[in-house]
Amino acid sequence: MLQVYNTASRKLENFKPQNDNKVKLYTCGPTVYNFLHIGNWFSYVQWDILVRVLKLNGYDVERVMNITDVGHLVSDADEGEDKLQKGARREHKTAWEVADFYIADFKNGIKDLNLIYPDHLPRATDFIVEQLELIRILKDKGYTYQVNDGIYFDTAKFPNYAKFAHLNIDQQRAGARVAFNENKKSITDFALWKFTKTGEKRDMEWETPEDLLDNKHSGVMGFPGWHIECSAIALHYLGPTLDIHTGGIDHIPIHHTNEIAQSECATGKTFANYWLHCNYLKVDGTKISKSLNNGYTLQDLKSRGYTPLDFKMFALQSNYRNESSFTFDNLEAAKNRLNHWKNIALLRFQSDNNIKTDISTIQKKVIEAINNDLNTPGALSVIEEEIGKIENSDSINGSLITDLFLLIDNVFGLNILESTADISSDDKALIEQRRVARNNKNWERADQIRQELADKNIKLNDKNNQITIWSIL
Repeated sequence: MLQVYNTASRKLENFKPQNDNKVKLYTCGPTVYNFLHIGNWFSYVQWDILVRVLKLNGYDVERVMNITDVGHLVSDADEGEDKLQKGARREHKTAWEVADFYIADFKNGIKDLNLIYPDHLPRATDFIVEQLELIRILKDKGYTYQVNDGIYFDTAKFPNYAKFAHLNIDQQRAGARVAFNENKKSITDFALWKFTKTGEKRDMEWETPEDLLDNKHSGVMGFPGWHIECSAIALHYLGPTLDIHTGGIDHIPIHHTNEIAQSECATGKTFANYWLHCNYLKVDGTKISKSLNNGYTLQDLKSRGYTPLDFKMFALQSNYRNESSFTFDNLEAAKNRLNHWKNIALLRFQSDNNIKTDISTIQKKVIEAINNDLNTPGALSVIEEEIGKIENSDSINGSLITDLFLLIDNVFGLNILESTADISSDDKALIEQRRVARNNKNWERADQIRQELADKNIKLNDKNNQITIWSIL
């Protein structure tokens, strides 16, 4: 049975969806004002594993991931510049053009990392009507108030506001966790809808409906706060109660706490039954930050000779709840591990038998490991043990190797079978010529053929006098 650590209860729980067969899953998606850094991608790799594990357990998963293309301000206090506007100024484009560019890049990253594509990947700007309707419901129920810069949620009217994140609101002070807007009733109140500043023209803004305004004044332009989009989108696709909501641990005290408050006040129902949060990925033991210039992107890794799947292997070597540290030495080790696995997969083309072997026991061990709160390091250890048995075997069973790597690709999405191809018949003929040369003690010709194949990135390994296996350099 799948067990997950539920942030809401702070304990490991057996997973049981509302429906026996279907899982409603929501993942907080990217803010598309720049390239995602490896810390972002680390969490998306972990949530891809969650989807794969749910499917392995027989569940039909409906997954929603939002794309934030408006409303995410640089401050958690609903202050400062919209990140899309900031990106537009940096690149001398409109906010719409910036969003389009980085959405395309995000989708390419999903493909490059071989992540399962979400069933729904909506933009926040496509759900303005739904966000305004949710604000309208909250206003009608008495949970909102208006100040000079927007419409806010009154957290004092939601008694359980502090419960999820275990907040001590009495100890929060202006300028501590976030800068305090003196117009708000409480430091924890948050913006549902922000008004465009007087004299300002934004790339992304919409007219505020008159019935949401206290003075019923038309022509007031505005834009949604960051938190309201996730609730509106999740409720639209998945209904009032989600089975699982995922995100980063930095979302717990503000973003997810605010999602819970506005959603549950609007619907009167529990917003999500299970909350899973990914811990930080640090770089060389230090938090990723612009000032340290350590927010490496997938493009940066590619420029240094690493593939996105090398990074994915790196990410799989850590459990999502543990704080992890990225170094290029660690990435190099992950790359070597992945290449080693690929060369083991290539043995399927060099099989001296194809006896059908039942790998259900191996599969059971892998699923048991990964069902323990997505324990990918434990599952990788099971695979390593089986690979070791293949390496130490006196014969090569192509059927066993194929079935093992089908399992690996299904569980981890490493795309090993598709990315490993047989060598040409001409190259196989050269290997046979070399075998004959060695049998005839023509070492010069044997060495010449070895080098000729090495020039084609084909490495030969003589296991004994009778067997030579090849791999890709």
